[in-house]
Amino acid sequence: MLVAGLTGSAAAGKSAVAELWRRGGVPVASADELAREAVEPGTEALVRIADIFGPEVMRADGTLDRAAVRRIVFRDDGARRRLEALVHPEVRRLLDEWTGRRRDAGAQLVVWEVPLLFETGMEDEVDAVVVVDAPRNVRRRRLVETRGLGGEEADAVMAAQLPAAEKRRKADLVVDNGGTRGELAERAAEALRLLRARGS
Repeated sequence: MLVAGLTGSAAAGKSAVAELWRRGGVPVASADELAREAVEPGTEALVRIADIFGPEVMRADGTLDRAAVRRIVFRDDGARRRLEALVHPEVRRLLDEWTGRRRDAGAQLVVWEVPLLFETGMEDEVDAVVVVDAPRNVRRRRLVETRGLGGEEADAVMAAQLPAAEKRRKADLVVDNGGTRGELAERAAEALRLLRARGS
């Protein structure tokens, strides 16, 4: 079974590529979704996050206020590292369980969609790395217009990640997403064809 890591800078379009691949029948695990699962009410990680960051990161219904956490950690590297130390090991455990189930089911190719693949050192644990990229000004505009971030917050999110040029350098495949949805679909399909060929 070939394990591909799908990553890219914030708002580059990796989730759009992941969804295209899912529609093509490829099992894709989202680290962001697993991170939400890791901090659901009742989990040890959520209790520890509340202890560290205080009640202001908790909603009235007992769930994590992700926007409040984001505002804290993207202004404070120490806080971001403490959060990652709590969440990343649990995400990794869930990811390993998911991958094992797909292997047992006979999957030939699976994809880990991991925004911080390089930042967490996980690129060495996959068989191929696919980076989705778009020009910086396009990514910043998407963060502001489609995710509702302020300009300063968008800049902080982008600054916290490995530079896009470095990600491209480390990639086995690059999917450029500076154009139309149709162009992205074509490039994603070609990257998937190459991955399947590598795994066959």
